[in-house]
Amino acid sequence: NWFVGLRVPPEAGVTAKVQGPPNGVRLFAEADLHMTVAFLGAAGEAEAQRAWDRRSLARASAISVSLGGVVPMGPPRRFSALAAELQAGRDAAGQLIQALRAPMLEAAGARPDDRPPQPHITVARLRRRAAPSERQGALAWASALELEGLRVELAELVLYTWAEDRTRTLFRAVASERLA
Repeated sequence: NWFVGLRVPPEAGVTAKVQGPPNGVRLFAEADLHMTVAFLGAAGEAEAQRAWDRRSLARASAISVSLGGVVPMGPPRRFSALAAELQAGRDAAGQLIQALRAPMLEAAGARPDDRPPQPHITVARLRRRAAPSERQGALAWASALELEGLRVELAELVLYTWAEDRTRTLFRAVASERLA
């Protein structure tokens, strides 16, 4: 899988506030925290690079956001992730996604995504076959997290793919660019 995202800087302190997950929940490593701009899927490296080359279309600048509550992402009964919604900066983040997603997907030969942007920062994933009790525990844990109002400066656009060794981090940055 390949995707383009805005990296959450370690100094934001998100992982320090996301601790003690219940069974069936895997926390994202600090290096894996990001806001997805364009999910390219199973594109090859050359196609992902073509998508990355479209990054200048948005004339993007850094986005200052504040985090909201942590909510489930995916189908309600079989959600696969827990993500912090954005409060402040949500519109700017949505505009960046809107400006880059379609041209990047097209350049990568990926399926178009016409859904409205839903800016968020995934903090944890559930195991694929999580039991209903694990899902309930995950929701209770997520609702108790205190991320609301945490300020994050999203100032680095990154092209990601899977890490070769996913025991410590899930993703590997292939290219990055600081935003003004």
